[in-house]
Amino acid sequence: MGGFFGTIGKTACRADLFYGTDYNSHLGTRRGGMVTYDEALGFRRSIHNLESTYFRTKFENELDKFTGNSGIGVISDTDPQPIIFNSHLGRFAIVTVAKIANLDELEKRLLSENFHFAELSSGATNPTELVALLITQGKSFTEGIENVFNSIKGSCSMLILTESGIIAARDKLGRTPIVVGKKNGAFAVSSESSSFPNLDFEIERFVGPGEILHITADGVEQLRAPGEDMQICSFLWVYYGFPTSCYEGQNVEEVRFKCGVEMGKTDDSQVDCACGIPDSGVGMALGYAEGKGVPYHRAISKYTPTWPRSFTPSDQSMRSLVAKMKLIPNRAMLEGKRLLFCDDSIVRGTQLRDNVKVLYDYGAREVHMRIACPPLVYGCPFIGFTASKSDMELITRRIIEEFEGDANKNLEKYATTDSPEYKRMVEEIRRRFGLTSLRFNTIETLIKAIGLPKCKVCTHCFDGSSHF
Repeated sequence: MGGFFGTIGKTACRADLFYGTDYNSHLGTRRGGMVTYDEALGFRRSIHNLESTYFRTKFENELDKFTGNSGIGVISDTDPQPIIFNSHLGRFAIVTVAKIANLDELEKRLLSENFHFAELSSGATNPTELVALLITQGKSFTEGIENVFNSIKGSCSMLILTESGIIAARDKLGRTPIVVGKKNGAFAVSSESSSFPNLDFEIERFVGPGEILHITADGVEQLRAPGEDMQICSFLWVYYGFPTSCYEGQNVEEVRFKCGVEMGKTDDSQVDCACGIPDSGVGMALGYAEGKGVPYHRAISKYTPTWPRSFTPSDQSMRSLVAKMKLIPNRAMLEGKRLLFCDDSIVRGTQLRDNVKVLYDYGAREVHMRIACPPLVYGCPFIGFTASKSDMELITRRIIEEFEGDANKNLEKYATTDSPEYKRMVEEIRRRFGLTSLRFNTIETLIKAIGLPKCKVCTHCFDGSSHF
């Protein structure tokens, strides 16, 4: 997916920029980049590969080069960023959190209009460069960003560092978030509000869908008002978001806790304790324990010093290895118990299969599983959800293909909670993994926990309800 951070103030920004960008590291692990603007030295940029290490280790030894009072940084799961441009709009640097489904079509159009692409990413067009070229077709940054909104299919939020400040533009339908922070003498703008507390920023405002802001050390100017329509990704609260982050004023951990409480209250399973699969299943498990009236036990711990996120490697066998190695079961908390585990989702199912086998091997008497979201039946065309290249990587679609002979047949029925097709699919997932019981959260419960109107939240991966 990816995340970004920018800051501008009356004093040197490099420390805030460095740590603020690093606090977006849970959103991606392929590329990291920072750029600052210094009136005397101009733009100062570095980009590093993060696939075998962490953001801090790549940048901390070169912080002295990032001079100036303004800068932007990015953690990207896609292309190398930031990109620096010189155009009729002036010199600027840009970072994006984007997924452009019609990139090939736009590339052909721009080439036919005599534009060229210089920043190839793994031999392909760099999406951030394409966005920058679309911006330069406008007579102003606002008009250029409008051109991006009107041209792409997918989503795109961005930060632009200019010689006069930072421009923040949230995706037209607000599929990915942006939040503005403020402290004495400085402003910050980030994908994650969890970037703010330790840097002494307070949340100033949440940027609206399609809203464009110009931020200087003296204040925030609105260049484009937000639209009425919004489709913020519900999976931010389920999985991507850091527990202390807030989107649209709704805290991630609170949403996960509420989902757990509701499932605990309505669950008739007899269990000895509730456990969370680290990290994103923990908040839900704590809520389930409260709602069910059973203790919370930490039967699996995550080894954090060296293992990155499990979906990051492009090779499935490596993803599975990382997923296994980073989670360590505790036999003392497992042996002889009827355990209920909470997890954020089931995507491919490979990680769950390995986890369940280990739990039984270590003496678990029963293993129940509760999932924070509904079954993932539809692939996401709007944001960089996972490393999946095909909907057939979803375990639900593979099962549907086995049942129906066609992976695309009767999807609405399989996505409808408690329909015969839904129950058959869930039972097959339970059977394959040897679970004592398996239940998924409902869309209704998830939306209630998020606290926003259903029409403002994208639940496409569960029910196929959103469109370009």
